[in-house]
Amino acid sequence: MSKVIIRTSDAPAAIGTYSQAVKIGTTVYLSGQIPLLPATMQLISENFAEQTHQVFKNLAAVCDAAGGSLNDMVKVNIFLTDLGQFATVNEIMSQYFAEPYPARAAVQVSALPRASQIEIDGVMEVPSTH
Repeated sequence: MSKVIIRTSDAPAAIGTYSQAVKIGTTVYLSGQIPLLPATMQLISENFAEQTHQVFKNLAAVCDAAGGSLNDMVKVNIFLTDLGQFATVNEIMSQYFAEPYPARAAVQVSALPRASQIEIDGVMEVPSTH
């Protein structure tokens, strides 16, 4: 099977040696998204809730470009600089996902790119290879 590179201008451009997502068959591997505004490549704000909403918007744009949606995600990895924000993440995530929810991990890290407070990556299954 060949890799299909997923790109969209509706999510921040890759800022390193990676792709926004890679699709192999019906599986899509989404790179981590931080709360950058796609148009400016700047953080949306210093507010954690606003950052979290922007991350989910960025992920949704990449999922859409790959032929799916957030609800097609089967695994989500959440990286936080403050695990004390876990309840906020849960509340906001419930606004973007419907049951059954994807499998998930949430871990605290010492730092994230561009001084972001949150980064999320994951795996999505889409219905077709097109």
